[in-house]
Amino acid sequence: MRPAHLPQAAARPAAQPVLLRLGAAAALTLALGACATVAPTPQAPRGMPERWQAPVPAASEIAAAHGGRVEDLAQWWAQFDDPALARLISAAQANNGSVVQARARIEQARASLRSAGAANVPRVDGGVSASRATQAGGPITNSAAASLDTLWEIDLFGVGRANRSAALAQLQASEAAWHDARVSIAAELGQAYVNYRSCEQLVQVLQADASSQRVSADLTERKVRAGLESPANGALVQASAANSALSLVGQQSQCEVQIKSLVALTALPEAEVRQLLGAGAAVLPQPRAFAVEVLPAQWLTQRPDLRNLERQAAAALRDVDAAQADRWPRLTLSGSISRARISGVGGAPATSANTWSIGPALSLPIFDAGRRSAAVDQARARYDEIRSQYEQRARDAVREVEEALVKLDAAQRREADARTAATGFAAFLEAQRKRTEAGAGSLLDLEDARRTALSAQSSLINIQTERIQAWISLYRAVGGGWSGDAPVPTATAQASGR
Repeated sequence: MRPAHLPQAAARPAAQPVLLRLGAAAALTLALGACATVAPTPQAPRGMPERWQAPVPAASEIAAAHGGRVEDLAQWWAQFDDPALARLISAAQANNGSVVQARARIEQARASLRSAGAANVPRVDGGVSASRATQAGGPITNSAAASLDTLWEIDLFGVGRANRSAALAQLQASEAAWHDARVSIAAELGQAYVNYRSCEQLVQVLQADASSQRVSADLTERKVRAGLESPANGALVQASAANSALSLVGQQSQCEVQIKSLVALTALPEAEVRQLLGAGAAVLPQPRAFAVEVLPAQWLTQRPDLRNLERQAAAALRDVDAAQADRWPRLTLSGSISRARISGVGGAPATSANTWSIGPALSLPIFDAGRRSAAVDQARARYDEIRSQYEQRARDAVREVEEALVKLDAAQRREADARTAATGFAAFLEAQRKRTEAGAGSLLDLEDARRTALSAQSSLINIQTERIQAWISLYRAVGGGWSGDAPVPTATAQASGR
């Protein structure tokens, strides 16, 4: 430290070469850091199949759907031509807790990235102080001081660069997780909506059946009182009418439960949800077909959840680098400038002092009882864990696509037969009813025909629902049209509600 009373100009020529050399070293360090801000990409999952084993949608079906492509899945829900569904999905993606939490995690990751980047930049702190004191009955003195301090850790072995690269990969993982949350909530909301519309159709079928049963019960009751029908047949018809009413109430309660699910998913008032649902009552939304890549390897890049794990693995790799670099020496550069003034009470002369200092410091790790080595092993184990999660998730994703393709193919092949069966049994029921009214058929035969027709109609609705649900599952399994170039929310967009 140079005494304050010496001329400051005399100290500057000697300090300037040192400052220039340190500045050159700093510039080189920053240049090296700028070249190492991207985390490496882990290897692709091993053991991926060469092609799908389940049947993919036929080319003719895709052509009939106006050449739908996976890239169009981002707007897939709008192609249902169901405004209520589009509105509910939009509300769910804006209000659902899983999506909101994913947005918050993006902001946390952005803050962590800024913090990691700031570690490679010199830190400057300022301070001021003032005091009034006396010693052993001496004169009272007033003192004031101001200081400016700086500290910079020069990233010789890449600890800061590795930490920033890991933070960047974590940010990218958070962004992918947000897209995955949006795709997942859209699929979940879509499935709940389809279930509700299917439930409405079943209610309509049961309402028609219950109404018909009430009419039959009234007619049979009059015949029993007139002695034209046996009391046993009257009891049979009454029991059938009660059973139909019982089934109707049970189905209506299931629809109410579905409405509660939609309210929870969208965070909309129940009255608004009911108003939206009233627009297209009992009409199943019809999805638009889309093509599926034959090669699973081409499809893997379309899954945001896999992108999330892949970026987490990349961050873990950089954490290993940071832990290894932490075992090497650290070089810091510190500097300080201060000015102090002391004055006495009663006209005593005031004195001032200016001081400055600058210099490097090298820290050498000598003995830490294996702490740094353990940190390296821990980081490597963490990478192995995430790498295993990545590969397992890829295998699960293949299974999800295969299952969706199998269910879709089965539902499409069953639907035509189910429609034929429902139409045929409905015609047979009508014929049996006319025969019974004419006295040529028994009530027992009519009841059997009614149950068969009701079962066939319910099966058709369930199969149609399965087909739509299979398309939604396939939409989710192939990534929902996500791509790495998709925009992510910013704090400004969140504040404005976009």
